[in-house]
Amino acid sequence: MAALRKGGRRQGCFLRRFCSISAPKENDAELVSRVVLQHHNPFHATESSLQLDGITLTPTLLFETLLRLKNHSKIALSLFHYAKTLPNPPLSHASYTLLIDTMAKVRQFDVAWQLIVEMDQRRLSPTPATFLTLIRRLVSAGLTRQAVRAFHDIDAFSQTKTSPDDFSFLLDTLCKYGHVRLAVEVFNKNKHTFAPTVKIYTVLIYGWCKLGKVKMAQTFLKEMIERGIEPNVVTYNVLLNGVCRKVSLHPENRFERTIRNAEEVFDQMRSSGIEPDVTSFSILLHVYSRAHKPQLVLDKLSLMKEKGICPNVVMYTSVIKCLASSGMLEDAERLLDEMVRDGVSPCAATYNCFFKEFRGRKDAESALRMFKRMKEDGLCAPSSHTYVILIRMFLKLDMIRIVKEIWEDMKDTGVGPDLDLYTVLIHGLCERQNWREACHYFVEMIENGFLPLKGTFETLYRGLIQADMLRTWRRLKKKLDEESITFGSEFQHYQLKPYRR
Repeated sequence: MAALRKGGRRQGCFLRRFCSISAPKENDAELVSRVVLQHHNPFHATESSLQLDGITLTPTLLFETLLRLKNHSKIALSLFHYAKTLPNPPLSHASYTLLIDTMAKVRQFDVAWQLIVEMDQRRLSPTPATFLTLIRRLVSAGLTRQAVRAFHDIDAFSQTKTSPDDFSFLLDTLCKYGHVRLAVEVFNKNKHTFAPTVKIYTVLIYGWCKLGKVKMAQTFLKEMIERGIEPNVVTYNVLLNGVCRKVSLHPENRFERTIRNAEEVFDQMRSSGIEPDVTSFSILLHVYSRAHKPQLVLDKLSLMKEKGICPNVVMYTSVIKCLASSGMLEDAERLLDEMVRDGVSPCAATYNCFFKEFRGRKDAESALRMFKRMKEDGLCAPSSHTYVILIRMFLKLDMIRIVKEIWEDMKDTGVGPDLDLYTVLIHGLCERQNWREACHYFVEMIENGFLPLKGTFETLYRGLIQADMLRTWRRLKKKLDEESITFGSEFQHYQLKPYRR
């Protein structure tokens, strides 16, 4: 420990030379976050912060460092507590909001609320944006009533009153996570406070379409027009999306009926004086893709180009997905080259179309070749979903060395790991009965501040018992007991009782 602190002091002396400046450079925060991560001791919460003793943390430097620690909630919170102990705490509204989001992401909502109260006490009045950050995380966790109450608490804490845009955000978040009936209930109760707008109606129409209730969406469109609120191209595109994307396209007559309903929406748009845009055509193109009609897709793409409509990345991705899923991988790769030549940069979802097909074919060589191309082209970075697909694939193929290389690459790019990636990796290792590796990543996940899913916990529990690794289980249980203090009441639903024969 003494050697560690001595090394920390040496790094501290080096860091002090640049951390005291008023406008820290980007790499300053990178170096500070690296020091904090390298010296993190899960059994001594302040160990990493002690390495920064004497370093001048400015508000900007603290924010940039917390940004780099967004996937390490425990360490981020420890650093923030350390910052509060300094003579002139470098706390800012931005840092509080970022940390609130970081803690809410791992469902430590009690801590998030404490930070909001603390902001108010420090006269850093929380803004509606601060609450909306928390509201989004509450809704994603299924705590919808708490989210609505939090929205109504904004005016009590914030000097800035809630606006129709803030209300629209609440409804939009509820609808995105499928809580449309509650969104309509909240909308009806607050009609007199927040006057209905085209944006609010579009959000509700989107919500019903997301649930596949197109008739309800059309009812709201009719109500909107009767109120004298003119729908725009976004409103019609949302309805068109609901007509096209939430229906079964097989057998053939259903595909034809969907196309006919889509044309009716197109006619309604034109009769309202609104011309379909590139998104409108993209939705229709997606229908052909879902119906696995590669020739129709290619014909439609050519027709759009002839009319002067430039395909965007969504359109190209939809076509590539259709070609790849139809087994036309060479044509899909040619189209990928074509879109790059046309100046349209592919996104991670574009490459994921290839990775999914390679996973289905168990073609490890082609998947690695495409991943290498993706990295070398540098047109877009792999997403969290990209890594999930690849890790699942190579776990199935029992290529653990490749899995570890991809995992390290993911950490280097800063994409993760997040809860989903840890869950996929641990479950995959459990299926291979690689219990020691599974335990290693399980503990790492907890130390990084992620609360394991109940299914992950139980899968590992059963596996260790069946493998007669009771000693390992007891060590894990001890670790969980220690961490339960950090996770608080959200940890109490887990089965922590020791196994009895």
